[in-house]
Amino acid sequence: MKKSVPARTVAAAVLALCAAALAPKAMADDFLEAAKKKVEVATMTKEKWDGPTAGPKAAAGKTIVFVAGDMKNGGIVGVSKGVEEAGRAIGWTVRVIDGQGTVSGRTAALNQALAVKPAGIVVGGFDTTEQKAAFAGAAKSGIPLVGWHSGEQPGPNDKAGLFANVTTVTDDVADVAASWVVADSNGKAGVVIFTDSQYAIALYKARAMEAVIKKCGGCTVLSFEDSPIAESSTRMPQLTTALLQRFGDKWTHSLAINDLYFDFMGPSLTAAGKKGDGAPKAVSAGDGSEAAYQRIRTQRFQAGTVPEPLNMQGWQIVDELNRAFAKEKWSGYVPKVHLVTVGNVGKDGGPRNVFDPDNGYRNQYKAIWGK
Repeated sequence: MKKSVPARTVAAAVLALCAAALAPKAMADDFLEAAKKKVEVATMTKEKWDGPTAGPKAAAGKTIVFVAGDMKNGGIVGVSKGVEEAGRAIGWTVRVIDGQGTVSGRTAALNQALAVKPAGIVVGGFDTTEQKAAFAGAAKSGIPLVGWHSGEQPGPNDKAGLFANVTTVTDDVADVAASWVVADSNGKAGVVIFTDSQYAIALYKARAMEAVIKKCGGCTVLSFEDSPIAESSTRMPQLTTALLQRFGDKWTHSLAINDLYFDFMGPSLTAAGKKGDGAPKAVSAGDGSEAAYQRIRTQRFQAGTVPEPLNMQGWQIVDELNRAFAKEKWSGYVPKVHLVTVGNVGKDGGPRNVFDPDNGYRNQYKAIWGK
């Protein structure tokens, strides 16, 4: 004769099964709520100065060279303008040389910069690992180098010969961009990620975004596209069409390491009958170009960007070089991450329609320099 199972045991087993079934949903809900909170914080206005308030007085009569990775890149252009503006304020001569988006072009630009024998060089938007020989030449000549987006992390990079790398925290930028996608899709996004493996920081950022999307139980990374950013104008129209044919309506969101990818997607999306404020919704993890702001403002095939405070970072670069000239440590300043969407695109904007925090940074740096 079989023994009957006590009702209490059956009830406990049922409760355990229910708890096990509910656990993944609870975790998914928690992840979604965390993503929404990150978005809420990141979209807040940046009005308070949180940077340095002390440092060396202005070194007199310096000439510096800004070596741009590619002046077709809006982020690099924005930073170069900030360096020029800050250079005028501190009393220095600033020269800009365009690396034209190629390895050979950047090598030639760096060699040209070294030939000028400047007091300092700015590495604008390309990796230190790419130009080891030129950087070694700068180190031998005693010329300090300050980078912008010249590596994955902010601060000094002794191995690469950088006094400081000026950037936000890459992981935070990637996290906020991907979190917006999770929040906007209510945890059900189908995502295509665009990057350029020529740049270590770009690949690092893209993989960080991918990791966030993969943690979202209801989200899917449809494709991880490695496409040279310098060739976006010729590659993106055809690539966009191919992705639409491949994924159709499953493609709900796009993530990219730079706004430049989205500059050339619009015509293909329009031809496919897509609406500017509909799927696939595009969000960039940098740099907040003027074109990106315009697309977000008019809701034309870009929903958001995590911009760098480009002009402010130009001023920081000049301040870091001034500290290098004075043989002092870098400032330690790392700007907090900001997210721009249609809801706040009219705030924190400068005269060039880019992210320009209203935190008084110009006067703060002038006070440090004694200007």
